[in-house]
Amino acid sequence: MSELTERQAFLVLNALPNIGPITLNRLLEELGSDPRTIFTVGRRRLEAVKGVGPVMSATLTNWTQHFDLAREQTRMAQSQVDFIIGGDEAYPRLLREISDPPIALYRKGRFDFSQPCIAIVGSPSTTLYGMATAKKIGAELARLGFCVVSGLSRGIDTAAHEGALSVGGKTAAVLGNGLDIVYPPENLGLYRRIEEQGVVLSEFPLGRRADWQSSAMRNRIVAGMCEATVVIESDVDGGAMITARFAGEQGRLLFAVPGRIDQPSSAGCHQLIRDGATLLTGIDDLLSELNYLGGLRPAPISEKPGTPEGTPANLTIDEARVFAYFASGTPLTPDALAELTGLAVAQLSAVLMMLELKRAIAKRADGAFEARG
Repeated sequence: MSELTERQAFLVLNALPNIGPITLNRLLEELGSDPRTIFTVGRRRLEAVKGVGPVMSATLTNWTQHFDLAREQTRMAQSQVDFIIGGDEAYPRLLREISDPPIALYRKGRFDFSQPCIAIVGSPSTTLYGMATAKKIGAELARLGFCVVSGLSRGIDTAAHEGALSVGGKTAAVLGNGLDIVYPPENLGLYRRIEEQGVVLSEFPLGRRADWQSSAMRNRIVAGMCEATVVIESDVDGGAMITARFAGEQGRLLFAVPGRIDQPSSAGCHQLIRDGATLLTGIDDLLSELNYLGGLRPAPISEKPGTPEGTPANLTIDEARVFAYFASGTPLTPDALAELTGLAVAQLSAVLMMLELKRAIAKRADGAFEARG
């Protein structure tokens, strides 16, 4: 047991049966951040930790009877799955802030979550209106530089992923089962496209099939890793409502798209709006809320060497290029900026939206933009 590496110890802990993230985080908090300690302290010390009884302590001390580490590592290598722990840079930053974060995640794809994430969730039994809306919002968010997060389910999830991919944007699929299982099976092609262009994540070991508990655990990750959650078509008992509840509990922004009053799949969204979720009629509603709460969002990454003084550090190349024209303090109209930068109108519009979102510039009443003081 002492021969385990730290990452292997996390892999074992994450895969052992009937030990949830709350208990695992409590064990790590009380016994130290090195997970290998958990396998060496003995059953008496383990059972002194709240939530750990004789059965769980026996599972931890005799873990080799419950989990084949070598087999799991071989299967991961064959499936090109890697394993990221909470201290890794690749681990979603906002996910660390929730009350019961997964201690680690299985991952396919290399997206690093440097872009802000927005979740789009909803019913698997949706209408054409819901599908079109999810695809449109997914595409618009991805075009603006957001990573669109959903669960790869039928209906709204599928449309949101496809919308992001359609514009060459980033999307993340969070599964309620092992990464070697694709459900629904008709989404295999979509799964592969997401793996290539974004990332597929799960906290569950390979071979684990989805059930009601794993699906709810998946939903907390979807909400937890995102700045905001958008619900598009859900009945009052749908899984999207669980995601919405997690978003509210975690203090994240929550939006709901209204639908027809005689459509059962809209009842959940209408309930959310009645209970305080922000009504979403277009992407500007979301951008306005993010701008309004910008001071409460996590601080941007530190400024990089060589960045001109006064330039925000979290800008893309195009954003920094456009922002440079505001250095003199002179307000500029979109037409003037298009002439100065040579950017297409659609591309410039997207860059200006992101600069507003990042609080680098502000739009004046006359339609011109100026740098924030």
